[in-house]
Amino acid sequence: MKVLGLDTSTLTSGIAVVDDTRVLADARHDASGRTADLLVAIDAVCKRAGIAPMELDAVAIGAGPGSFTGLRIGMATAKGIAFAAGKPLWAVSSLAALAFDARTPGFVVAVLDARRGEVYAACYADGVLVGEERVLAPSAVAPWVAELADGRPITYVGDAIATEITTPSGVAVARLALAGAHVDVLTGGAPTYIRPSEAEVMYPDGVPGALRRYEK
Repeated sequence: MKVLGLDTSTLTSGIAVVDDTRVLADARHDASGRTADLLVAIDAVCKRAGIAPMELDAVAIGAGPGSFTGLRIGMATAKGIAFAAGKPLWAVSSLAALAFDARTPGFVVAVLDARRGEVYAACYADGVLVGEERVLAPSAVAPWVAELADGRPITYVGDAIATEITTPSGVAVARLALAGAHVDVLTGGAPTYIRPSEAEVMYPDGVPGALRRYEK
């Protein structure tokens, strides 16, 4: 199977085309620009892989958590490509993809910058999620991880800490999707945000300019 893997949870998008055994093309893309730029980057990766979008067997998307805007752009782009090609869309956790990229056995902690003085974090033991994905203060990460790791050696990865592996790759997204349950989320798929957006916090009634409910 040939799968396009895409992750836009951070300011650096991961894009790749893989088959069952090989990485046909892999790239990183500055995701701070326009959606059109992302489509151009995806097209370039497909051309390097020697495959047209219609020849893909599936599209895989990193569903987050991460940048709210980035996740929405990525999900919409992936849905558009999958819909146009008549192929399924598979979703995986962006934190799981980040941990997968580490290719390190044992206990891996994926940590991404969540802004607002917080981070997104998840722990994996030999690729299996331990506990649940969390959003928390950086100072709370170490105690939380220590409790879950239970004395096991810990490897940290992610853009919220100093490490070589900083953002999820398209390869990891595609590989995890290939190994997963192949649930098609083309119709109902949505990003995983974990926490409410800034707009939801500021305007709980959904009306710009509305006061918070607890304000009089």
